[in-house]
This record gives sequence, C-alpha cells and structure tokens, in this order.
Amino acid sequence: MADLLGYFGVGLILLAYFLNLFNKIDNESRAYVWMNLIGAVLACVSSVLIKSIPFTILEGTWALVSVVALVRKKK
Repeated sequence: MADLLGYFGVGLILLAYFLNLFNKIDNESRAYVWMNLIGAVLACVSSVLIKSIPFTILEGTWALVSVVALVRKKK
C-alpha cells in the first residue's frame, strides 16, 4: 500500500513538472498547484508508512507550500 501511494504521489508531482516544462500547464495555474498538493500528500503518507523521516519532512513541506499557494490564489 505504501509503495502504491508513493508511486502515485511522485508520479503526479513529476507529471505536473513535465507538463510545466513542456509548456502544457502554467506553474501559476490551480491545476499545477493541486497536482503538487495531492502528489505531495500521497507521497508524504507513503513516507510515514515506511517510516522515512527525511522524506516525510520533504513531502510535508511540499504539501504545505502548495496549500499556501492555493490560499494566495484565493485572495
């Protein structure tokens, strides 16, 4: 289960990155931020399940930054 969550989470983050890199999605768009947020949350849960503190911190921070970006977009 942890691996599956991790694969989907990291895959979603990478998909957002590549879509942005190839100018298919803007990094200021809500879709980009949501993809990063959902991906980071899934990867963070995976990291917690496998007890990987460094990656839990990384993905938790990534998710928090995405939440801040979404809140700023609402203003």
